[in-house]
Amino acid sequence: MTILIDQHDYFGSDGEDKTVAANERELMLDGGFVMPQANSFGHTFRNYDAESERQEGVENFYRKNHIYQSFDFVKKMREEYGKLNRVEMSIWECCELLNEVVDESDPDLDEPQIEHLLQTAEAIRKDYPNEDWLHLTGLIHDLGKVLLLPSFGGLPQWAVVGDTYPVGCRFDESIVHHKYFKENPDYNNSAYNTRCGIYSEKCGLNNVMMSWGHDDYMYLVAKENKTTLPSAAMFIIRYHSFYALHREGAYKHLMNDEDVENLKWLHIFNKYDLYSKSKVRIDVEKVKPYYISLIEKYFPAKLKW
Repeated sequence: MTILIDQHDYFGSDGEDKTVAANERELMLDGGFVMPQANSFGHTFRNYDAESERQEGVENFYRKNHIYQSFDFVKKMREEYGKLNRVEMSIWECCELLNEVVDESDPDLDEPQIEHLLQTAEAIRKDYPNEDWLHLTGLIHDLGKVLLLPSFGGLPQWAVVGDTYPVGCRFDESIVHHKYFKENPDYNNSAYNTRCGIYSEKCGLNNVMMSWGHDDYMYLVAKENKTTLPSAAMFIIRYHSFYALHREGAYKHLMNDEDVENLKWLHIFNKYDLYSKSKVRIDVEKVKPYYISLIEKYFPAKLKW
């Protein structure tokens, strides 16, 4: 499938100020996992200004992402991929497909995604042995990146990976490389460029349209295939790339009470998602039986994608 995107020239709106206490984010991070000081390239994590061989590509990625991820584009993608009519396969089969994927938006990792999934899941398993749903969430949270593959439409990287954010309201200034939103068709649209835009205070994130990518796609796949994962797992899957919220504290005015509770689990998860990225290899065959048992517990044998 080929996706044609019209380019527009739009200008100016103001960002929104917000603060979030550091101890609020760190409160729930009480596992035994020790965060490394540097990523695979020797830089601090999520450093979008550090000089590295991937940095120019990462910034170019966000330029395209911020220009093209409009409300209309997101609506079109949700309608198209919400049909789940591309293939039927198991969760583990999808995990194996990710051997072909490298995320160009990530300044911290250049390994195939299956390595990151298992690194994340195993780190969580060690610190939270009784939360098997969280182990499985670690394994599957990035499976939506199969959207990059030809059999899933071969979407461009900017429509699959990278930080996510709401569309239909103002683009918060905390979003990485915010300057490129000035060319987004929604940027100067009076219906979309206010604090709440088309939404209302405490409407709940479930009622907010997020930029399209692997997070929302995997959420749709899990939901429509009747997963029995708890609400917190679905929240993590859908919002783990929503760094403006869980790292910077933006957009909290759109959250309802259930979102507030689920955000605590996302804060826990994010430490493992971000900081477990390393060159340490995982013995796939050794851990596979455990994760197959979790997949059978929470998902049907075959899913529609």
